[in-house]
Amino acid sequence: MRIHWKYYSILGFLILICLAFSKQFSTPLYLEVPKGWPKPIYDFTKNPLSEEGFQLGRHLFYDPILSRDNTISCSSCHLQQTGFTHVDHDLSHGIEGRIGTRNSLALINLAWNKNFHWDGGVNSLEVQPINPIESPFEMDEKLENVVAKLQRSDKYRNLFAKAFGDEKITSQRILKALAQFTVSLKSTNSKYDKVMRKETVFSEQEQKGYVLFKNNCASCHIEPLFSSDKFERNGLAIDETLNDEGRIKITHREEDYLRFKVPTLRNIQFTFPYMHDGRFKTLSEVIKHYNSLGHDKNLPKELAKPMNLSDNDRVDLVLFLKTLTDNEFLFDKRYSFPKE
Repeated sequence: MRIHWKYYSILGFLILICLAFSKQFSTPLYLEVPKGWPKPIYDFTKNPLSEEGFQLGRHLFYDPILSRDNTISCSSCHLQQTGFTHVDHDLSHGIEGRIGTRNSLALINLAWNKNFHWDGGVNSLEVQPINPIESPFEMDEKLENVVAKLQRSDKYRNLFAKAFGDEKITSQRILKALAQFTVSLKSTNSKYDKVMRKETVFSEQEQKGYVLFKNNCASCHIEPLFSSDKFERNGLAIDETLNDEGRIKITHREEDYLRFKVPTLRNIQFTFPYMHDGRFKTLSEVIKHYNSLGHDKNLPKELAKPMNLSDNDRVDLVLFLKTLTDNEFLFDKRYSFPKE
């Protein structure tokens, strides 16, 4: 049977379309939401996850090419084994040994975050990297210079082509790729999670600590994320050297004076030093601070009532907080420095 030439033309056209689509579209990824967790806030429809986009973002995250002198990467202040934050100094460090003004926040479960930074100065995960890249205290670079450097790299032209279908490198694509990596940093498999899934049980002291946590801490550090989008006063006196007034610098509202973001407590065992200025080195110091509060009209109502924790109570509370450690997350090779 003879096949008309028109059918060959149609077949060839369909093959070309398939090839074009195979180059244009990447391997899709999906962020699995654990049972009982709230719906993520991040809008994946505007930046769909793909394996190629994730890998591009991973390479960018670990590459000091984002800084002016090619010495500082995102990972310099966000180390995987410490919950994607730093532990060797109170405040973030940048190029040429420059010292920042705040302790870096841990990058954990960002898909459920609406606001970013200690003062909530950024409300988009795709915009957030601009601050450290262009901050004179951190990377001290311009996005247009980053674009130019990446355009000269065969490696990155290839990675961008895999992620976006062509070699075009733009600031928007850089930010989208970084967001694809950081939004995927999901920590959901700590001992606490396993207890909630009835796979194991707390020790007696951990259980006592959990009860203390629910009575004294859970109104701000809301389960299962152990954070919230709230900005609260935490009873700390202002550091006269840093003179950091908190969220008021963003909103210019008097009631936001000394209000800071309520951070996640997941992996808190390893995300020291604590507070926006890194003034506390241990969890015991943090708990002693909160245990000393009360009867202060400037505190949120949750902290205005004294906790009155005994020495044993404080030990039990620390033991519970350690159940929020997710070793699978801290040592997941998928999140680690990429091999070439």
